[in-house]
Amino acid sequence: MKQIVYLFFLSLYSCSPKVQEGFNKANVLPETHSSSSKHKNVIFIIGDGMGLAQVTAAMYTADVPLALERCKVIGIHKTNAANDLITDSAAGTTAFSIGKKTNNGYLSIDSSGHSEETILEEASRNGYSTGLVVTSTIVHATPAAFVAHNKNRDAYEEIAIDMLDSGCDIMIGGGQKYFNRRTTDSLNLISALWKKDYLVADYFTNDYNDYQIPDVKKFIYFTADGDPLPASMGRTYLPKASIDAINFLDKKNKGFFIMIEGSQIDWGGHSNEINYVLEEMKDFNTMLNSVLDWAQKDGNTLVVITGDHETGGLSILPGSKQGKLKTHFSTTKHTACLIPVYAFGPGAEEFGGIYENTEIYFKLKQAMKL
Repeated sequence: MKQIVYLFFLSLYSCSPKVQEGFNKANVLPETHSSSSKHKNVIFIIGDGMGLAQVTAAMYTADVPLALERCKVIGIHKTNAANDLITDSAAGTTAFSIGKKTNNGYLSIDSSGHSEETILEEASRNGYSTGLVVTSTIVHATPAAFVAHNKNRDAYEEIAIDMLDSGCDIMIGGGQKYFNRRTTDSLNLISALWKKDYLVADYFTNDYNDYQIPDVKKFIYFTADGDPLPASMGRTYLPKASIDAINFLDKKNKGFFIMIEGSQIDWGGHSNEINYVLEEMKDFNTMLNSVLDWAQKDGNTLVVITGDHETGGLSILPGSKQGKLKTHFSTTKHTACLIPVYAFGPGAEEFGGIYENTEIYFKLKQAMKL
């Protein structure tokens, strides 16, 4: 009888938190930390139009495992807008930025038309340094949803004005013409940016591949007058710009929030060009590996990767082989598919499960203690 009692208490001890904690430290990958850790930095990465099919296609055409395979926590989010089962990028990203479903075309405005403070604006107000790096124009729907408030995602020149007071410390993307060659007014927003303490540089005067961001308070770099080129046509700045922006923000005091977007995965889906999608996914993967390396070395940075929606209804057909896929697109528009979420670093465990896209906003805020 004594033996039985002894074995019973021994089994309780072996399941105690302290014993389990020791087991976890010996067996869990180094990027996984307790949710009670103080989360200094958040890197939020969006593959526009990137659903599971786009990830699968990239995986089956790559020679080595994708960077996404380094993430051991995976969740799924529901993408619908407030007024449509199928979201656009404006409503989809607004769900991330303000934590509310809104109508398609709306930027950081709820479905009743009320403007809401975005997570980037709140982070900036609380002392965090903030940034945006994209392969679209900087006024496109996804970046705009973090720094602008408008019922019309296509009001690019109005969005550019909003960016002046966004508090964003670094912005890298295309769309210079919406700042200095405007059609709706005669404003020169480049001059206004200088007055707001931004150093402004661009593709015309500086090759970004050779450019080093100076030690300045705020910085904006225009990678194109309008839309940047596709990766297949020589656009290479995303990996370098992402790490440059992260290092720029990391020099600040309290911590940082940055949104990085692989914008043109979506455009390949809209045009039903599988090679366009795959080249953008390849560029996205290169950037992501560099970012995960940085975060793993830092040890105090949460990285969350997801898409706002899926584009094109991509499917991989019978007869496909590794490195040689047969594919089909069912639409040139977005679909209502659920979208995977990948998380890496301290607080990653909060992103497992199935939830509304709005929950990502609250999970990111929790990570930053906002």
